[in-house]
Amino acid sequence: MKISKEARKISKQLFLDSFVTGRLDEARVRNIARTLIDEKPRKYREILKNYQRLIRLELAKHHALIESAADLDAETRRQLLGTLRARYGDQLMTEFKTSPDLIGGLRIKIGSDVWDSTVHGRLARLESNLATA
Repeated sequence: MKISKEARKISKQLFLDSFVTGRLDEARVRNIARTLIDEKPRKYREILKNYQRLIRLELAKHHALIESAADLDAETRRQLLGTLRARYGDQLMTEFKTSPDLIGGLRIKIGSDVWDSTVHGRLARLESNLATA
């Protein structure tokens, strides 16, 4: 869906107003969304949809999904969390998931960043390379 420049500009400003001391404030987000819905300014649906997208992308930047073929021991988890928090900040929330179909290795997804060192991922890349050759 194409959004107008006006709606994009307003939603961006509302998004920037959602931060308190550099962090997204849940109360402000709810208040802004509620105000938009109640007042229904011109093109409020476009504004609300783009505002929601910006919030979703911001939240994804602070959520790490760590997948492994087997459960990780406590020391490995601690080291991994230390490395990720050093790079992405202390507010990073993590979720560990066990996926036996990965065969081995780790897949880490934070926002749009993905690190895939799994055997499954390597086999998929090899298959893709062979298909194009």
